[in-house]
Amino acid sequence: MAEVQVKEDSGKGGKVRSKKHNPRVDMTPMVDLNFLMLMFFMFTTTFSKPNVMDLGLPAKPKKEQKQPDTEIKLSNSISIIIGKDNKVFYHQQDQQGLNDQTLLETTFDREGITKVIEQAKAGAADKDKFTVIIKPTDDAVYKNFVDILDEMAITKNERYGVTDIKPWELAIYKRKVGEQ
Repeated sequence: MAEVQVKEDSGKGGKVRSKKHNPRVDMTPMVDLNFLMLMFFMFTTTFSKPNVMDLGLPAKPKKEQKQPDTEIKLSNSISIIIGKDNKVFYHQQDQQGLNDQTLLETTFDREGITKVIEQAKAGAADKDKFTVIIKPTDDAVYKNFVDILDEMAITKNERYGVTDIKPWELAIYKRKVGEQ
């Protein structure tokens, strides 16, 4: 508590001058009160709960079943190769049909890859099974990969897959961009 000490009168009759004393304030009760309030608020507040995102994973099969290899027909698919320097190539060929003339280059804009995907989907034999196969090279940047995934949402393609580029595609890609 605050304590002020006052000197008593000495008994002499004269003018009494009051001495100015610096009052001394005892801080111990205030520190105790602050500590108690801090503890009270710490114990009564609710801490933020961690935000958890639910993942809708498929149920685990009871018996281990080997999934059959999926065969995608060339007429129902298009392969997109993401290269270096913001280049993107596409084709609808197999190993025998792919060459420098059938591996075509396009751009990431609306008149480029969007139009190519829409045209390939329109020319597909079975539009419900149309699949886009995305093949990034080792030189591709992540931004271009995200751009292609955005194109899947823009063109409303729900069937697409990401795989490694095949060696025969890589050889033609490197010839096309001038590497060896």
